[in-house]
Amino acid sequence: MVNFFKNLFSNLFLFFILIIIIQNSNTKNKVNLIIDETINLPVSFIIGTSFISGSIIGSFFSSNFLLKEPN
Repeated sequence: MVNFFKNLFSNLFLFFILIIIIQNSNTKNKVNLIIDETINLPVSFIIGTSFISGSIIGSFFSSNFLLKEPN
């Protein structure tokens, strides 16, 4: 579980760096969700947040599998 928190904090740090770097981005697109569309977001923000959220979810699943004891 400690690895999950290390990964979570490192991904949050990357997210804050991503927000700082994206401020000068000009290319923007909308994301089509099931219900509606989002506002115009920079493409690099969409790619970065999907990578970071995938990394957090992957670390949660791997830490969850490591905690279970074999029968």
